[in-house]
Amino acid sequence: MNHLPLIIKREYLTKVKNKSFIVMTFVSPLIMIILASVVAYLTQLNNEKVRNVSILDESGLVYDVFKSNDKTTFNVLSNMSIDEAKAFSKESEAYGLLHIGDFKDVKRASKSIQFYSEESPSLSLISDLESKLETKLTNLNLLDNGVDVDMINASKISVNIAQESFQGEKTSKTDSVVKLIFGGAAGYLLFMFIIIYGNMIMRSVIEEKTSRIIEVIISSVKPVQLMLGKIIGTSLAGITQFIIWLIIGSILLTVISVIFGINVVQSSQQDMMNQAMANPEINAQVQSIISSFYNLPLTNLIFAFILFFIGGYLLYSSLYAAIGAAVDNETDTQQFMLPIITPLMLAVYIGLFTVIEDPHGTVSTIFSFIPFTSPVVMLMRIPFGVPLWQQGLSFVILVATFMLTVWFAAKIYRVGILMYGKKPSYKELIKWIKY
Repeated sequence: MNHLPLIIKREYLTKVKNKSFIVMTFVSPLIMIILASVVAYLTQLNNEKVRNVSILDESGLVYDVFKSNDKTTFNVLSNMSIDEAKAFSKESEAYGLLHIGDFKDVKRASKSIQFYSEESPSLSLISDLESKLETKLTNLNLLDNGVDVDMINASKISVNIAQESFQGEKTSKTDSVVKLIFGGAAGYLLFMFIIIYGNMIMRSVIEEKTSRIIEVIISSVKPVQLMLGKIIGTSLAGITQFIIWLIIGSILLTVISVIFGINVVQSSQQDMMNQAMANPEINAQVQSIISSFYNLPLTNLIFAFILFFIGGYLLYSSLYAAIGAAVDNETDTQQFMLPIITPLMLAVYIGLFTVIEDPHGTVSTIFSFIPFTSPVVMLMRIPFGVPLWQQGLSFVILVATFMLTVWFAAKIYRVGILMYGKKPSYKELIKWIKY
């Protein structure tokens, strides 16, 4: 008799009715939203803060490059000594004082520039001041050497190489960045799901084994059915938890936005739109990102994500279940975790450091067919355009490996589930597989 549906139902209900599962399901999104709201609120306060910076230019050559904006107000001081300027900045509670000495040689001007402040200044502010000074001093140096700065600026040519495939498909550098983001997000989500819910399956097996409940269950259920039931039931519980997180998160975001006036999402979007309106270059970049998003193979991405997500998760979950059956406590699992974590970490590194550079190269292609790395690497490759036959072949290999892994894992599960008081080794696991 096939008891698999009953096992799946039991495993699912056991998980979703567990107090810790219920608490984490409803508390986790609340904590995350609160943290995001606090960060957004503090960021909003920081963005609204206006820094008053005093400028004392004893050379009289560079003060005109400092133009006030929404975040920084520059107050140019004159007819003051450095000590008087320091005292004035303290009394006026200025953010800091930029002192530019009366340098004689432009090339050595940097030795005459110093910033005074009560506390350590912002890195972004210092970088902005340095950029302004470098541009101005470079132009002064060119003028001293008899070079026409306006002619040089007018002679500058911006080059943006257009990219197009031999089939006529237009691409760009932005396309590659957007594809990497989507592929990386998909691969990382699978990686985290395997780690979190794979460990949940392993702990579930260990708990039932140590409580001796498994001795009653195994008398009427085949080990492979019991293992698959745990894997599928826990997977459904994880999906249920994820969906609840999305729903609660959306509701909490709306409530916080209405009550406290903190919009976590739109605040960053509004800043981006304001910058795009003020800067034509940023506007062009935003348009390029939107265009790159619509150029993504979204349908292919969705279906491939579902298939490889399920295949990769089931493959690794069977290994987690086998480890849980082989040991008596979580401490003993550490020696068996390295063979599982290593290919996952390798897949992430291959995806991040190889796929972006050469998504269709030998290394990327080979690892997108190896079943223990293909769920992550293939998901990162697909946005760059992978032939359907390669995706299909990779998925078939993944499913075949999953079935073979389940067969081996079931053998370990069958013997290990009733083994107590003995710390297993790899040699012992090989013996169990041969039984």
